[in-house]
Amino acid sequence: MPNANTHLRWLWGALAVLVADQSTKEAITASLHFHQVVPLLPFFNLTLDHNTGAAFSFLADASGWQRWFFSALAIAISGVLIIWLRRLHTGALLEPLAIVFVLGGAIGNLLDRVRFGYVVDFIQVHWYAWYFPTFNVADSAITIGAALLIIDSLFSHKIHPDQA
Repeated sequence: MPNANTHLRWLWGALAVLVADQSTKEAITASLHFHQVVPLLPFFNLTLDHNTGAAFSFLADASGWQRWFFSALAIAISGVLIIWLRRLHTGALLEPLAIVFVLGGAIGNLLDRVRFGYVVDFIQVHWYAWYFPTFNVADSAITIGAALLIIDSLFSHKIHPDQA
């Protein structure tokens, strides 16, 4: 039987992701002008950007409804993730870690979207003239969490109660 209190302690990880995300966004916003590029490595820049859409600026040019749609979606996904976290069995390690990465990232971008109407992005990776879409710590956490969930589902050998 899952122990809800044990897994809810993992929420501290989501809070750590959220704090890292919001503090880096705050620092970049205070330090850079909009679209200012600061090269750090031959393939890595810092640049302040605002994304009114979703990943890869999907629906960024919509009329404004996307702000509330993506906010509602983030709230719903966060609720599902918290329920999922509560229902995990006590021995799980990779799965709750993945969930808190996604949860912290989703809430970080949600806060931006509700406060500003856009998500603050600032990490720019490129190779010569090819530029990957600018992203942030929350986006990175969501991506890492999703990858960990895939790895967990592919390589964990869970025994389900009906198989024991």
